[in-house]
Amino acid sequence: MTAARGRFITLEGIEGAGKSTQRDIVRDRLLAAGAEVTLTREPGGSAIAERIRALLLDNLTQGVDADAELLLMFAARAEHLHKTILPALEAGRWVLCDRFTDATYAYQGGGRGLPRERIAVLEQFVQGALRPDLTLWFDLPAATGLARARDRSTPDRFESESLAFFERVGAEYRRIAEAHPDRVRRIDAARQLDAVSAEVERLIGEYFDAVGNGLGGIPNRLP
Repeated sequence: MTAARGRFITLEGIEGAGKSTQRDIVRDRLLAAGAEVTLTREPGGSAIAERIRALLLDNLTQGVDADAELLLMFAARAEHLHKTILPALEAGRWVLCDRFTDATYAYQGGGRGLPRERIAVLEQFVQGALRPDLTLWFDLPAATGLARARDRSTPDRFESESLAFFERVGAEYRRIAEAHPDRVRRIDAARQLDAVSAEVERLIGEYFDAVGNGLGGIPNRLP
């Protein structure tokens, strides 16, 4: 018997929004309900994609052309999809991904100013019909996120960007959420950690209930 296809959940937000912590909470909630879970991230998530990630985040690549950056993002995504995400979904696993293509629209589109239409062409080329089933967007003021991120480590190439850059990123995430209310759930990440975690657990619980037993069963939308 072929396993039902898994579900694809993404977590989005600027640096310092707490996605990694909340991803673990989502994972634990799903595991407790009996789902098999694959954790991953972008850029990265497979051997070659992780090498591209290291290049993209390296401060030595400051000043890289915006189109080159965009193409590197989708090169990493193509590897990630075919080596990690698609096999997991085919096996009936739930995939939890720290950022996906919404981040490309936000960072390379909103932040860098690249046309959305250019990103959309690459999205269709690389992903086909595949889109996340649910996206948790951790909304945080840019200044707060940058302060959190820079307090915890040496800034990488993206974390070294200006406040204005991250304000544009946040505005694009807001546009995405407004355009896709069926998929994107906004979470106020400026609150205390316990409050954010409680809302994440509630949203995942509601989603799990809405899809029946939660163990796969999505329509055939994969490439």
